[in-house]
Amino acid sequence: MWRFPPPEQNPYQLEWNDLISAIRQDKPYNEVKRGVEASLVTSMGRMAAHTGREITWDQILNSDHEFAPMVDQLVVNGPAPIQADANGKYPVPQPGITTKREYATS
Repeated sequence: MWRFPPPEQNPYQLEWNDLISAIRQDKPYNEVKRGVEASLVTSMGRMAAHTGREITWDQILNSDHEFAPMVDQLVVNGPAPIQADANGKYPVPQPGITTKREYATS
């Protein structure tokens, strides 16, 4: 007979438990590799969704695409990085049409 599974433990608490345990036992604890890989996979998903293409690990690692172009030049009262056109419309992803970049910008 099917039964409702017990609730899963809170993943944030589990991470905290692991970190505190490592500190107390003076053991190394480093989640950088997993965090970087998870972030890379989200970028792959974003690019795939916005371009309509399958994006491989090697493609995203070797891509020259900037998800936030000129972010180093942003200032508090400066212009937005993406501007509306003459009709007030902002560029949007066009999966399958714009396949090399997220947006077709002028």
